[in-house]
Amino acid sequence: MLLGAGSDSEDVIQEAFVKAYRKLSRYRGESSFRSWLLAIVANETRNLHRSRARRDGLVLRAATKNPTSEIAEDGAVSAILAGERRAALVQALRQLPVRDREVIVCRFFLDLTEDETVAALGWPRGTVKSRTSRALAKLRGLLDREEARHG
Repeated sequence: MLLGAGSDSEDVIQEAFVKAYRKLSRYRGESSFRSWLLAIVANETRNLHRSRARRDGLVLRAATKNPTSEIAEDGAVSAILAGERRAALVQALRQLPVRDREVIVCRFFLDLTEDETVAALGWPRGTVKSRTSRALAKLRGLLDREEARHG
């Protein structure tokens, strides 16, 4: 699960589907069904974080689900470079606050629209826009520092 459930993702998804089934009569159609369901999954993931205080699974799962296309292009050298870039991205994402990670995962790893991100995270549209912008700026800064440090 990209929102950080890690090895417990199947349990989170199962619980989310059970809750969605029980609350199906409450679905009003104000947002897409996908957004409504993703909001439930996101809430269940947050519940998992609160109860177990685990946050590291998010970036690892996201990075492994998004391999770069360079691996296929140039064999071993590209695979090593892609692995290094992925490791740098994982390290930088881990340094971001949880809410910054959540918005980046929703917008760029899950490829949710702004409306879907608003529904999934339960934040106002302005908060999604501003947090996305700030989180990306922080991430760029962390990646630039990492690149400068390693040449």
